[in-house]
Order: sequence, then structure tokens, then C-alpha cells
Amino acid sequence: MNAKNLSDRLAQVASYVEQDSVLADIGSDHAYLPCWLVQNGRIQKAVAGEVVKGPFESARRTVEKEGLADRITVRFADGLLAVEPEDGVSVISIAGMGGTLIASILAAAPDRLEGVTRLILQPNLHAKAIRLWGAGNGWLVKEEAILKEDRKLYEVLVLERGEARYSEEELLMGPILMKEKTDAFREKWEGELRELTRVCTALDASTPTEETLEKRRQLEETKQLIERVLQQ
Repeated sequence: MNAKNLSDRLAQVASYVEQDSVLADIGSDHAYLPCWLVQNGRIQKAVAGEVVKGPFESARRTVEKEGLADRITVRFADGLLAVEPEDGVSVISIAGMGGTLIASILAAAPDRLEGVTRLILQPNLHAKAIRLWGAGNGWLVKEEAILKEDRKLYEVLVLERGEARYSEEELLMGPILMKEKTDAFREKWEGELRELTRVCTALDASTPTEETLEKRRQLEETKQLIERVLQQ
């Protein structure tokens, strides 16, 4: 992967970036995503934010190498603090982190979301945390995708401003993904079922305590929830 050829995962993220929007890519790593979007005429300018020195330097080198320093601003900043009001950012992307971390980044600086109309989020796990944050903060799930890359399954969520209420199934598995039930979706949740069954078996073999019994009950509820959705 490089600035001219994105991975399938980042290509899916890029597909949701609207024409002529201003992007802030948080945790941009090598800044491949904003570079690709500018080079392909999708956006005019972008901000690439990084809180880790090594990736920040990598992003800056990529932008300079591609000759895009006048179009892409690389900032060393924590999360949404990379976004300044004068940037005019309308779309924020955050990819390659856990869902809990992504939700915490969004919650940490709500003022930096002013003027933003779309969030494109790619959690490596715990996508539920993002849906919960969205439902509690005036963002609804507009689009979702699930794809497989290098034997790993990834979800991509697109949030836009609006109100929504989700069931426990929708929070866990995705309101749109649940309806589509693609092969990748089934593979993910059948795998989750196997892992839950393994953990339950291990708990059954351990000395029962109040804590382990409660954990076992919660896992069983989650198993039943997943099974209901897969059987629908």
C-alpha cells in the first residue's frame, strides 16, 4: 500500500468521502488516504493528524514526496485537536483503531466537530462503542460495510447528524449490516459465536464465583442475541 494504491480497507473508507469535501484524517499514519483523495480529484485539501512522532514524520514525508504540501496540512496533535476552525473540515475519518478509542477521541473534543457533517470510522474491533457514542450524541449510522483483508474482517461505519435509537442487536452487529447479512458478516459473527462458546466452556470448567457466574450469564445472552440475528 502507498499513496497511489490503497488497501481494500482504506479504499472502502475513501469511497465514502464526498466529492469536494474537506477531510481531516485523524491517526493518519503515512497520510496515504488524504494523498490518494487529493491525487484522484475527490477533495481539494485535507488535514492529516498524528499524535505519535514516528507516524507524524512518516505522514509529513509522504505529503512532501507526493508534492502535496500546499494541499495537505500535517499536524502533530492529539485526536481532534488537529482540527482548527479555519480548516473548514466537513468530513472526519478515523481508521485502524479500536472502536472504544475512536469513541473516546470523538468525545474528547466535541467543539472540533462543529461544521462536520460526516464521520467515516473504521474500527478494528468493538464497533458497538461507536454506535453507542453516536446514538448518545446526535449522530446516526448512515452507511455500513464489512470486508475481509489479509484474513481479517473490518467494519466501516459512516455517521451523519441525526437522531436514532437502536436495539441491542443493532448496536452490537450494525443496523445496516444486519439487514444485508453478507458472507463477511456471517463469517464474523459465526466466528464470534465459536469464541463465546469456547469462553463459556472454560468458565464452566473453573471454580464458580459470583463474578464468573455473572460473566457466564452475559456471554450466554450475547450468544443468543447473535444466534437470533443469524437465523432470521
